[in-house]
Amino acid sequence: MHVQEWLGTVPAVAVYALVGTVIGLESLGIPLPGEIILVSSALLASQHGDIDPVVLGACATAGAIIGDSIGYAIGRKGGRPLLGWLGGKFPRHFSEAHIATAERSFQKWGMWAVFFGRFVALLRIFAGPLAGVLRMPYWKFLTANVLGGILWAGGTTAVIYYVGIVAESWLKRFSWLGLVAAVLIGVTSMLVLRRKANNTASAAEPTPTPAPVGD
Repeated sequence: MHVQEWLGTVPAVAVYALVGTVIGLESLGIPLPGEIILVSSALLASQHGDIDPVVLGACATAGAIIGDSIGYAIGRKGGRPLLGWLGGKFPRHFSEAHIATAERSFQKWGMWAVFFGRFVALLRIFAGPLAGVLRMPYWKFLTANVLGGILWAGGTTAVIYYVGIVAESWLKRFSWLGLVAAVLIGVTSMLVLRRKANNTASAAEPTPTPAPVGD
């Protein structure tokens, strides 16, 4: 079953809780499909009035900010041994190469890496714990975390919600246009075929032989 189809079978409150929890755990440093859940929920909100996009965006934003903050605290307390432990648990996401790439981004861009990292799947997982490991000042981290969380979670929800509404409107309009076009094509084809059939029948009729002229 598709994610969006499954979300449509649970109450709106459960959708809000699921979005906030999954995004929070992903931001904390656990590789989960937070963006997929958010996009699917926003699309579902555009099709069903039970889900409020404002509440959905607020839950996603809260999950992002809280999850990142917990990840920062864990990273600050655990230090570099934490990255080694994560590498053993999630080698695909926390490999030495990925950690080195994220670390270079943080050293070069500082709090901007936290802000823009919210929009990149890999950095979204790394941002909180790595900022803590690298001892980034918490006020810088919190500022970038809050702004990035609001823009990413709220912006994604708003964009996908309105795209879903516009797409549904166009699909409805297209269904009527498609029906009219199908009727016109059918009538035109029928007339063309009838004309060709008449022309073929006329060509197949024998030409009358002229009567002989008397001597």
